[in-house]
Amino acid sequence: MESYLLEHQTAVRLSLFLAVLAAMAAWEHAVPARVPREPWWRRWRTNLGVAVFNTLLLRVALPTTAIGMAELAAAQGWGLFNQYAVAGGLAIAAGVVALDLVVYFQHVMFHAVPALARLHAAHHADPDFDATTGIRFHPAEILLSMFIKYAAIVTLGAPALAVLLFELLLNLTALFNHGNVRLPAALDAALRWVLVTPDMHRIHHSVVEAERNSNYGFCLAVWDRLFGTYTIEPAGGQAALRIGLPEFPDARVSTTLAGLLSIPFQSRHENAVRPQ
Repeated sequence: MESYLLEHQTAVRLSLFLAVLAAMAAWEHAVPARVPREPWWRRWRTNLGVAVFNTLLLRVALPTTAIGMAELAAAQGWGLFNQYAVAGGLAIAAGVVALDLVVYFQHVMFHAVPALARLHAAHHADPDFDATTGIRFHPAEILLSMFIKYAAIVTLGAPALAVLLFELLLNLTALFNHGNVRLPAALDAALRWVLVTPDMHRIHHSVVEAERNSNYGFCLAVWDRLFGTYTIEPAGGQAALRIGLPEFPDARVSTTLAGLLSIPFQSRHENAVRPQ
């Protein structure tokens, strides 16, 4: 099974991505949690477009994939799990959890460091919140994220299968927890002990800075509770929660590909909505 997954990793990842995206789109259309402010097709065109561009960019600009880096680390004996005898199943489970923790800290860093926050603004400037928001990132952020992932994989010596499972979980949970859907309250509360839910992550996309600087997790929900960045509910409740960045209110900027790519280079002061 492991060899099949690694040999056919591209087909497996693409098939699961398309299946989950289609399922989320159907769910969002049937019972949306919120009424979108912008036409869905305009945002999907931009968000899917930048995701395709980012995928091609990684293929062209970088020498190998994250899984390729794991295989290289294993061949060279690099990293913690390759230096010490760790049982295969334990190394895979620990590798997935450790990589998810790295993504949590990376996300915090992309909010805390001003230069990185300008790149990450392309993600938060989406005026609505649905599954495609989870794949909407500036190309420069995607490249930097891959170098961070390389470093984490080499340091850990994470097995190739752990990296593949982590990539699958990260991609699929990002579609889920950005979904314009709402779970029953009891189910949402139970799932939040393990996974990041849409209601939990939607708070992170609030226009309120204090709320935006919370709920950083993408897959496992434990990190926000553990490190004190968990917000259980927005101040006015989910119904009153406003999505996006107040610095970029113009849909021509936030819902077009050219506008998205230009966001890190724009003056937030000039774009800010002035108080009435």
